[in-house]
Amino acid sequence: MPMQAHEIEELLRAAFPDAKIQVGGTDGVHMSAMVVDESFRGKNRVQQQRAVYAALKGKMDGPDGDLHALALTTKAPE
Repeated sequence: MPMQAHEIEELLRAAFPDAKIQVGGTDGVHMSAMVVDESFRGKNRVQQQRAVYAALKGKMDGPDGDLHALALTTKAPE
């Protein structure tokens, strides 16, 4: 079942409560997200994105995942 933007944002907000989060996309399968959070400071891009995927709690895993593609931007605040 496809995920709606608000569902993705809720999962991300639970893991990154103080982050600036923007979720886009309309088909529920191919979505985008930007997460700007202080916890990313000093981490490389792979570490940042792994943290986001962990926050999504397996929603992208396997052939039956709810979310097929997520264009992801992560960074620490300026």
